[in-house]
Amino acid sequence: MAAVARAHPNIALVKYWGKADDELIIPVAGSMSMTLDQFATTTSVALTTDADTFKLNGTLADAKATGRTTVFLDLVRGLAAEAGLDTADAYANVVSTNEGPTAAGMASSASGFAALATAAAAAYGLELSTKDLSRLARRGSGSASRSLIDRFAVWHAGTSDATSYAETISAPDMAMVSVTVNATAKKVSSRDGMVATRDTSPYYQAWIDTTEATLDEMIAACAAEDFTRIGELTETHAHRMHAVINATNPPIRYLAPVSWQVFDEVAAMRDDGLEAYATADAGPNVVIICRPDDAAAVAARVAPFGEITTFAPGVGAHLVDSA
Repeated sequence: MAAVARAHPNIALVKYWGKADDELIIPVAGSMSMTLDQFATTTSVALTTDADTFKLNGTLADAKATGRTTVFLDLVRGLAAEAGLDTADAYANVVSTNEGPTAAGMASSASGFAALATAAAAAYGLELSTKDLSRLARRGSGSASRSLIDRFAVWHAGTSDATSYAETISAPDMAMVSVTVNATAKKVSSRDGMVATRDTSPYYQAWIDTTEATLDEMIAACAAEDFTRIGELTETHAHRMHAVINATNPPIRYLAPVSWQVFDEVAAMRDDGLEAYATADAGPNVVIICRPDDAAAVAARVAPFGEITTFAPGVGAHLVDSA
């Protein structure tokens, strides 16, 4: 049994930062995102009798990454056992390729585990709904739950494994312009950064409370197709996330000086009548949301700061081959 799946990263407009349950990866608050149409991860899973292996971008992964993959495959094998499938004892050879930056704040773990969940479920013979695949992907990386969803997704925080999943949400059409200022892996992983924030940032509870309120406002803005309000909420929430992270002890700083220059340039665009709003995940790279017709003008303004890619809303994780 073998399967190949493809998934795209997603960029959160309302951020996920912090877990209420570390094992189940249940977040402290819900989030909302746009699935991208580029920077995909393609993952193949082929069952074997030998041992789990994991190759990433053409190279055998290190022990930590391979161990994380095996832990995830154990979840899939557990589901296969519950379903009475004879694949439950099989190991797997996993081969994954990222078309975008890896571990640099461009959601490669989201696309990676969304693709792995989709391919592994098929290879092991599981028949899972999109909701259940979202729940499964969440166990590898929280934001991966959203990469199962076409275009725009809201991740319901929930209070249990069964109630924490992503589903589609309607939103006005928009473009995202990414500014990759540094494509190298960040020094502090999102997983470690979340733990440090929870344990040492004095603003953590305020972050939880404001995120819940922001998500409610964002859902309302999406329903009203109010692009301006969506943009305002997106940029404010990004600043709040990085503020609560900067307040850790010792401080964690994901944004670089050039990242702030991009934020300043986006503010200058608005002063000039070009409506755009900036956000950044846990890394130095900045993503700008704008109306599709304004994407070329936005890209031209930020081109001096890094490598530019323009995204439209993309499709959720899906199989491309299985046998």
